Amino acid sequence: MITPNVADGIHLITHAHVNCYLVEDQDGLTLVDAGLPSMWSMLLELLEDRGRQPEDIKALVLTHGHFDHVGFALRARREWNIPVLVHPRDAHLAAHPYSYKPQRNRFLYPLSHPRSMPLLGRMAAAGALAVKGVSSTRPLPIGAALPVPGSPTVVHTPGHTDGHCILHFADRDAVLSGDALVTLDPYTGKAGPQIVASAATKDTKQALASLEAVAATGAATVLSGHGEPWTQGAGAAVSHALTVGAH
Repeated sequence: MITPNVADGIHLITHAHVNCYLVEDQDGLTLVDAGLPSMWSMLLELLEDRGRQPEDIKALVLTHGHFDHVGFALRARREWNIPVLVHPRDAHLAAHPYSYKPQRNRFLYPLSHPRSMPLLGRMAAAGALAVKGVSSTRPLPIGAALPVPGSPTVVHTPGHTDGHCILHFADRDAVLSGDALVTLDPYTGKAGPQIVASAATKDTKQALASLEAVAATGAATVLSGHGEPWTQGAGAAVSHALTVGAH
């Protein structure tokens, strides 16, 4: 599914419960995350719909290096020569997107959360088990406006991974929260603002602490790596996530 303007000039691509975003301004386009391999054709469709060309994409920014965010990153870099930016602490993970150890066994966890099985099955069918890492990345600078279309401020939010980052588009009143805060957890099947389950999170305590940075953006719209856009404010989303807690 393609949903244009989930926030001003921010377009959503979603498939198999995985999201990535195309940010548009007069200077070009920025991709945020690369979803799953099968989402490549949806990106091409979105570019055509917007009257844009691949050369309009100035950068691909990864919120983190997990397989369901690295997706078609290598293809975009090879075919379109797009620079791929990721926090240095996730550079190795982006190159080896399955090489992480969460708090709990990610293969056994779904057995106790059967609602997750259809979601994870759809992700697998969309290429989640065959993602190739991208090793030629550039370090993602923190704390200042990123010199790419949309000029987001990058905030380090470790916990889900060591190098996880969120992107705050202050002039669009939106924050792209990656998996620091999601509105659907594929590992439990539960909807609503929350951190991702310990089956896919390195440090849930740290992930909960990093929610403060999401709330601090004050953004009206939260756009996450999984689930529907949240339009009731970052503060309310974080309050809900803290109530849910770690799982």
